[in-house]
Amino acid sequence: MNWGRLLGILCCLLLLGCSRGPAPLTVHPWEQVDLPTRATLMDIAFDPEEPQHGWLVGTDATLLETTDGGKTWQLRTLDLGEGKYRLTGVSIKAGEGWVTGKPPLLLHTTDGGQTWVRIPLDPRLPGVPVAIVALGPGQAEMTTDLGAIYRTDDGGQTWHAQVEQALGAARDLDRDPQGRYTAVSTKGNFYSTWEPGQTAWVQHNRESSRRVQSMGFTPDGGLWMLSQAGELRFNPDGQEGHWSKPIQPEGNVGLLGIGLLDMAYRTDQEMWVVGGSGTLFVSYDGGQTWQQDKEAADIPANFYRIIFFGPEQGFILGDHGTLLRYRGA
Repeated sequence: MNWGRLLGILCCLLLLGCSRGPAPLTVHPWEQVDLPTRATLMDIAFDPEEPQHGWLVGTDATLLETTDGGKTWQLRTLDLGEGKYRLTGVSIKAGEGWVTGKPPLLLHTTDGGQTWVRIPLDPRLPGVPVAIVALGPGQAEMTTDLGAIYRTDDGGQTWHAQVEQALGAARDLDRDPQGRYTAVSTKGNFYSTWEPGQTAWVQHNRESSRRVQSMGFTPDGGLWMLSQAGELRFNPDGQEGHWSKPIQPEGNVGLLGIGLLDMAYRTDQEMWVVGGSGTLFVSYDGGQTWQQDKEAADIPANFYRIIFFGPEQGFILGDHGTLLRYRGA
């Protein structure tokens, strides 16, 4: 018997066993929703006062409406004239809604979406509107891809700058319910934070040599960060130097370069991470251990965004008109 060859085979098997990554999820709590579009989905919103009523936006001026909590969606046509628009953000509250788009576009409704009115934008606006949040009657907060933040209290007739100058090109923006923001630079080589009362963004160096992909807020007010090679870090207070050691939800599979693009909390301890090629992972213990949803891996799409509107209402947005709805265990 060739003992050297046998030893080599055993070593290979051991290495393969160690690189499998997380155990597969035994229950698949997501269902794919059929949509009348193949557009890439960019944002989703539900009216907190009418939680079954929601809106979904995407490329090719795609606007969809649901009245049954996201189980079915109907395509709504917008008269935007010439041009090819990418709808980037949507928000609605008490029947008053807003939509942002690129080239620069801002739409407003006061009748629950039956009619949409185009709001003129100042040509000197720094950047293109990419996100907006409805705050109350006539009130909204809008951000641009250059990190400019504006607020209106009169239905979009006038806007007031919240920062003295724009941040610069940003590829990922996140806002928490208290109005605090995180922003990742286009190249992912630094990130910035802002909170109400500050006159300017505060820039921070990234924690490691790996470029930052996306960031957001934890339920207790801290920060999370996804970096290249599938690295996840946490920061309890948002201060530099307080980031945790990197965690790889994908295990050693992350070394293959499968991208993790977004994360969201369903509860204080349960978090979901999405990425390219149907990547979907979950942790039930605050990020200590992870499981992979293998059924999602069979979906031929990239997952760009995940969002929960409550423990029982969540969605995953992807390309080619891919939408997954959380249905629970």
